[in-house]
Amino acid sequence: MDYAALTSLKRTIERLLNSSYISITSPSLKTLNSTYREVNSLQENLKKLDRNSSSSRDTIISALDGKFRRDVLETHVSTQFLKDKNHPFSFSLDLQDLKIDIAIFRQAARTTKKAYADELGNAGSEKEDDISSGTLVDWNHKSEMIGFSNEVRLTIDRLREWWKPEIQAVSLVGMAGIGKTTLAMDIVCNQFISEYFDFRAWVSVGPKKGIKDILLGFIDEMNDNDEMVMETEEELFDYLKSIRFLIVLDDVWDKQIWHEFKKLFPDGKTASRVLLTTRLEEVAHDASDPSRQITNVPFMNKEESWHLLRLKVFGDEKLCPRQLEKPGKKIAENCEGLPLLIITIADVLSKSGDKTVEYWNEVAERKNSVFKDANYQLSSVLFPSYNYLPQHLKACFLYVGVFPLNHDIPVSTLVKLWGSERFLEPNWWNSLEDLSMDFVEDLVSRNLVMTSQKSSTGRIKTCGLHSVFWHLCVEVAAKNKFFGVLNSRADGLSEEGMNSQLRLCIHNNVLFGIKDVYNSMGTHCASTARSLVCYGPPHQYQVPICYDLRLLRVLDALTIRFYEFPGKVLKLVQLRYLALTCNGNLSPSISKLWNLEFLIVHRYLNIKSSSAQSCLPLEIWDMKELKHLEITGCNLPIPCDDRHLQNLVKFLDVSPQSCTIEILGRFPNLKKLGVRIEVEPDSVESHLCFFDQISHLHFLESLKCVVVNPNCMSRIIDTPCSTTIFPPGLKKLSLNGFGYSWDYMRGISSLPNLEVLKLRCYAFQGAEWEIREGEFVKLKFLLLEDSDLTKWRVGRGCFMRLQRLVIRHCYKLVEIPLEFNGSRSFDTIEVVDCSPSTIACAKEIMKEYDHVKGYVHCSW
Repeated sequence: MDYAALTSLKRTIERLLNSSYISITSPSLKTLNSTYREVNSLQENLKKLDRNSSSSRDTIISALDGKFRRDVLETHVSTQFLKDKNHPFSFSLDLQDLKIDIAIFRQAARTTKKAYADELGNAGSEKEDDISSGTLVDWNHKSEMIGFSNEVRLTIDRLREWWKPEIQAVSLVGMAGIGKTTLAMDIVCNQFISEYFDFRAWVSVGPKKGIKDILLGFIDEMNDNDEMVMETEEELFDYLKSIRFLIVLDDVWDKQIWHEFKKLFPDGKTASRVLLTTRLEEVAHDASDPSRQITNVPFMNKEESWHLLRLKVFGDEKLCPRQLEKPGKKIAENCEGLPLLIITIADVLSKSGDKTVEYWNEVAERKNSVFKDANYQLSSVLFPSYNYLPQHLKACFLYVGVFPLNHDIPVSTLVKLWGSERFLEPNWWNSLEDLSMDFVEDLVSRNLVMTSQKSSTGRIKTCGLHSVFWHLCVEVAAKNKFFGVLNSRADGLSEEGMNSQLRLCIHNNVLFGIKDVYNSMGTHCASTARSLVCYGPPHQYQVPICYDLRLLRVLDALTIRFYEFPGKVLKLVQLRYLALTCNGNLSPSISKLWNLEFLIVHRYLNIKSSSAQSCLPLEIWDMKELKHLEITGCNLPIPCDDRHLQNLVKFLDVSPQSCTIEILGRFPNLKKLGVRIEVEPDSVESHLCFFDQISHLHFLESLKCVVVNPNCMSRIIDTPCSTTIFPPGLKKLSLNGFGYSWDYMRGISSLPNLEVLKLRCYAFQGAEWEIREGEFVKLKFLLLEDSDLTKWRVGRGCFMRLQRLVIRHCYKLVEIPLEFNGSRSFDTIEVVDCSPSTIACAKEIMKEYDHVKGYVHCSW
């Protein structure tokens, strides 16, 4: 029972205590409250062991896990709920049958807390096997490094800034195995460095060493020099204060190391430097000036990767047979620019006696075990990045591995899944989404997760894992029964791999059609599986899914087509996240899923279109826990009574007919609304102007409205009755296909908190758009796409906070207003397929202002 399991158990108890569906008998209520206190105390103790010995900690946790089945509460609740058929929306919970189980757990928890206390008491005495911090360095090292020439030059220049006399740190930061140590070695052995500094030393730090160990390493390093012998720290300080020195602190994990080191030299005025390498951006930013003194070590490009692989395999590039170049380049590309992986693969290839094209093609296509073996070899280098994570991030990081290799992961999906798994503990000042985003950014800053794409607000939109970390996640997860990946039939039939898995990840949806795999899932995981996620290629034919996994919290089957809503899902009463693709017609019994927080239903495409829109069952209003409702093109019925969905914060893909005051008024905490307006081709029908109802959503922050197949010659949506139709708290607005006149922009441009505005597909029409003085005061991102705009005039004081401007397919636009340059924060411009004069204007802006970067492209 790790930290994530404790967090999940804690939140499960909270849910039971606060549920409007459940009345708990008096003795059971007392038992639950006391158990909650034990779990909370145990969780706090576990936090304190973050930087302590992981091996003993894991032993303690495993002992607790053996004393209490983590699913015992949910199993009991599910059983009672399914038996109580007379009360579909409420039932009484009696935990007397679990009295012995809970008593055993509470006793084990108290024993575990004592073990934690003893472990904390022994933490200071624990030492690493090798206390020596010094590293034998060949100071006559000749550089054979490939690439990074720009990084070497910049770092050397920063180290030699003689006009800064105080001791300063210059940091190299990057992912494990990216070459930070090699780069640092190349720098300190450079002639410009050796001639500039009087003394150079190298200290390997690692995740556990403190300042005392580092100082001992200095003394060892200096004693290796025949000309000087240091016996005490005082002698070391006196000597270092009088010279210009360069000390390399390699592989630093704790930001306090730099602060403690700097305190030792408060009066240093010799322009001495510390070159610090780390995997953690927090350490680098804390030690160095972010704007000048940090070098982010990049991945190798394709040419550099192939050069390194060829050199390590053959010793001389000229010895590589020409027929091996094509598969060799593919092998190098599969290493995704990571030097350590390239070197490891090269070592395997060089030791192999098989230098045939056939063998190298197998390696390139991953048809043999070369990459698998290489990733296993690298696990010892990568594992500390996971092992020394704070407790609250470990499960979140491993969970990123449930997605397929090289998959672009939407952070919005990750946020919902983490929340459904109860990995997070939101509080009154931090919502689930904000907390999740912080966690993602923390993992990125630790160089574990990579940013793929950023959103219009500058936050991470999609992310991913390097292949070496994906394999590490899969390996650690399988070992700890955190999740198991099924890629092939062989995987599906592996009892060892399937047995007692908490989560099942299907990366090949065809597996569901294999009876043995289907039966194996039900046999080995029925009592343990919490998640079933299907991220294989979309499957157009219906395949059976195992519904015997009664404790499922997450079922993500968007890539599988169901002809109709699967009724057997309704037995999975512990579901918190349900995503699937079907005809969009939900059963009235959907309310049996009383735990559901995220409901996502996509409709499959029909060759035959139907003018009649489907309607959600009235029982949807009984699902009080819903936070996210996304059902493509369905109408929401109006209940006769006063039912509300207090917890609903996102309502997406809704039809305009459901955007009435009678419906929207029942979502008092709604923050994000997405409206989908489907019209028949050549339709001239005018829809209700739902905009007039949106002003009642006082907490709304994001609004997206899309007209599917818009007819720009006729106005499908009525114009707003008022220019003050949007709530003042709106931060993000996206409109598509409305065809409004630019005159109606007044209600948008005056919004006091609007930061993001996206106008696509003739959202507004007309040759001229004039923005008056002082409008769009907080706008940071503006997108114009597919517009007939010709003249664009901007008054003084507008767009003062604009950071990014994107213009696409605006063929008639003459120029970009120069007033954009008045924003000091304006740094990015993107112009694609616009008029020649607009293209020229964008290039002129980038040329005149060095800080403005961008992308300009024209297809003709």
